[in-house]
Amino acid sequence: MTTIAIDYTPALRQRAGIGRLIRGQVKALIDLDPGYDVRLFVVGRVADDERRSAPLPLHTTPIDERNMVRLWHRLDIPFPRVDWFTGSSLDLLHATDFVLPPSAARRKVLTVHDLAFLFYPDAAMPTLHRYLNVVVPRSVRRSDGIIADSHHTRNDLIEQWQVPADLITVVQGAVDHDLFRPVVDEARERAVRSRYEIGDAPFVFALSRLEPRKNFVRLIEAFGQARTVARLPHRLIIGGSKGWLYDEIFQRVIDLGLHNVVHFAGFIADEDLPVLYSAASFFAYPSLYEGFGLPIVEALACGTPVLTADNSCLPEVGGPGAYYVQAEDVSSICEGIVRLATDGALRTALRTAGLQHAANFTWQRSARQLLDAYARFLV
Repeated sequence: MTTIAIDYTPALRQRAGIGRLIRGQVKALIDLDPGYDVRLFVVGRVADDERRSAPLPLHTTPIDERNMVRLWHRLDIPFPRVDWFTGSSLDLLHATDFVLPPSAARRKVLTVHDLAFLFYPDAAMPTLHRYLNVVVPRSVRRSDGIIADSHHTRNDLIEQWQVPADLITVVQGAVDHDLFRPVVDEARERAVRSRYEIGDAPFVFALSRLEPRKNFVRLIEAFGQARTVARLPHRLIIGGSKGWLYDEIFQRVIDLGLHNVVHFAGFIADEDLPVLYSAASFFAYPSLYEGFGLPIVEALACGTPVLTADNSCLPEVGGPGAYYVQAEDVSSICEGIVRLATDGALRTALRTAGLQHAANFTWQRSARQLLDAYARFLV
């Protein structure tokens, strides 16, 4: 039987974003019973509850993640190989998070989620930026096939690094439609509003790790202007954990005197996200650049209109359920906020179109795309 090893490390180490993507794809892949011997490996040790939550037994390394990264990627030492830990020779290794570990697998496949570090170098810590600019192109060169989260990322790989088009397969993200669906439950909404100290006012919801590329500073500026221009009663609720270079985000709220109407809710539990999406007047995600933009599809699946930017893959993901603005133009974002906050007919139209569009993004579809990619690369 064909043996495939998948790097499950980001599924355990990252709660949102790429972690959510890998968890969803791998679970759906296994549910499809693909006819492969699938083995999941994790760099470093894992807790008992992490083993119990995984869809398959986890093969781990005795060396922690920090030191394995130092050996494999910073020092570029080709040992120890992944195959040593998975208990078998491999027909295919799928590295799921930008970098390719050493392996004797017959085929090596790498997922490149985006090239944000190329286009927005100031949006990452300098050490991380330097690291990515070395290890990601090197990993791409050593791979037999590339998986991209969107057609836009595929095009970026072709244009920026001249990766042959026939080596890249697009495998899009998705949402769990049993979880992300419209919520109409007043008691549940009241409980969630109380839990995150949101209050009773109408609100605009934004969600992402706090970092420069997510464009929160301009969103906050535009929201302040929109409240003044249109006398909006809304609050801006920003969910997500701290990432890096986030001080300016908090400072802008203070500088503009918006501390009473802009609220940082912190990390939002998965079970509470559909409630907040559904309760929001609309979801705001004017990112500077994305490889996919999973929260957009989550919001659309909950029947929530979306304000997002007209760059990168965002129109591909938002489709007809989003209102598009220019990410680097505060006045454009402000205009979009006012339009969505005051035009009920527009929100209704976007809600209908968004639900239909989001229905296409299922984990079963994503897993089938992944299986098609494996089949192509194994030939």
